[in-house]
Amino acid sequence: MANVPLHTRWLLVVPEAAEDSLGDWLTERGATATYREADGARTFYAYFPPGLTPPDPAGLAAFPGVALAREERFEDEDWLARSREGFGSLEVGRGFHIQPLWARGEAPGGRTPVVVNPGLAFGTGGHETTRLCMALLEDLRDEGRLQDPVLDIGAGTGILSLAAWLCGARRITALDNDPDCGPAMEEFIELNQGVLGGARPYAHFVGLLDDPRADGPWCTVLANILLETIQMLLPRMADITAPGGRLVASGILAERQDEALISLVAYGFRPLRVVQEGAWIAILAERTA
Repeated sequence: MANVPLHTRWLLVVPEAAEDSLGDWLTERGATATYREADGARTFYAYFPPGLTPPDPAGLAAFPGVALAREERFEDEDWLARSREGFGSLEVGRGFHIQPLWARGEAPGGRTPVVVNPGLAFGTGGHETTRLCMALLEDLRDEGRLQDPVLDIGAGTGILSLAAWLCGARRITALDNDPDCGPAMEEFIELNQGVLGGARPYAHFVGLLDDPRADGPWCTVLANILLETIQMLLPRMADITAPGGRLVASGILAERQDEALISLVAYGFRPLRVVQEGAWIAILAERTA
């Protein structure tokens, strides 16, 4: 019998605060995919292709609290099914129902289905920061404060732009500096035509925040990016956000909440609300006049 090339899958215990740095470390060592279960045990997975020897697990000691729970091998025909095992449907906020494309269907309890492809760019609803931002968009809608135009910075797939549209916004622009996000946003729009009914919920472009297309003024700004990036962009964000406009900012670890709030205040954003899930927070702030 011929030797069958085998993939390797690691199942890891990973504190949420270590997720991003560990993912980078694994990718640098040949992992072709890393992700965390969206619900249930929230196991963290890493996949390595046939022919590649995974890194020495001893290297995981550099990440406090991280442990390799199990290593598995499987053939090519199992790859797709196994990569889908950890991503199921989940309820987000008060009215959204995230569904992977292989499990799309009716949403329970009158929720609105949002179909995602976990293989696309960041923004599948599986991460706490995305869910926190979607819930804050619902709050803005319910309070009558979700106002056009909307700018989504670091949009990834465009999931927050879609959520804003579903909450009632109609003039939305999504931008990301990753060239892969352009096609990802187009695919995301197509995946959700079931609720869009032919509508194009947002314009989008690949570029930087200094692009003239981002000039504003914007009444609502979404920034689900890392705190360091938010801090770097705050001068520009302050310039393009209308007085009284709302900023939804996330990608911020709870342990850095004070630092984030101080940074926002320094550039004329008045914090209104902080929400938390796990190790992550999102901040709703108002641009002062």
